Amino acid sequence: MDADPSKAVYAVENDLSVDEFADVLNRSTLGERRPMDDPGRLARMLQHANLIVCARDGAGTLIGVSRALTDFSFCCYLSDLCVDESWQGWGIGKELLRRTHEEAGGAKDVTLLLLSAPGAMTYYPQAGLDHFENCFGWRRTG
Repeated sequence: MDADPSKAVYAVENDLSVDEFADVLNRSTLGERRPMDDPGRLARMLQHANLIVCARDGAGTLIGVSRALTDFSFCCYLSDLCVDESWQGWGIGKELLRRTHEEAGGAKDVTLLLLSAPGAMTYYPQAGLDHFENCFGWRRTG
């Protein structure tokens, strides 16, 4: 299949199925850093996210996902941004970022934050995000 970004369809899909989510995670590089062996945990990740923006190809196949937690008025934490590897480089991820920020309340009111995978550190500045140096946290232990 040849990727055609002009045929990508974007929509908020807060009812995304675990199977579709797991499938696109595996077709992206993000599956390596997600609990793919624990479908119950993947289900809870979807259940408790309150903003899921999806990209689908012309046939309806899921090609990208942005999964976020937001209050829709001040902050948005983007937990997952994944794009099928065959669709990477066509602006799908950048459009998912833009739409997620807009759906969360827009640039005037909402700060969008995310943690980058080491291999994606150069992607986010190219997509227009700023690098913050004032964030703190506790890492997962399992």
